[in-house]
Amino acid sequence: MSVREIITQLLAAFVGSLGFALVFGMRRRYLFCASLGALLGWGVYLGAEALLASSFLPPLLAAAFAVSYSEIMAKVLKTPATLFVIPAIIPLVPGGSLYYTMSYAVHRDMANARLYGTRTLETALAVAAGISFVLAVRELRARRQ
Repeated sequence: MSVREIITQLLAAFVGSLGFALVFGMRRRYLFCASLGALLGWGVYLGAEALLASSFLPPLLAAAFAVSYSEIMAKVLKTPATLFVIPAIIPLVPGGSLYYTMSYAVHRDMANARLYGTRTLETALAVAAGISFVLAVRELRARRQ
């Protein structure tokens, strides 16, 4: 992947997340930080995808990063972490593969529907696992204190 493609994808993650945050009425003062989380999270995803021979680990690591970033921003800005988590994981949502899964299923191409369905499920599980892992670690740390 070229540097130009990487920059384009990072900017698309930022703008897509910004649009999502605007549609749902996020306060202006949080928009940049929330969208920056999406850009950085997608950067982690791209880096992990380039370095790892796995389709499960990149979204898991990116989601874990996005939640960690959100927790830090929540403490810095004294606001709920959810404000940053939701926009930060938007680029990780497997919308494209879900679309193709449904399209192939409707056209009765079950081999491709299974292929894309598996990818969709794998990505969704990886994102959920990344989020859950960070929240579980945070909870364990809070109980120890």
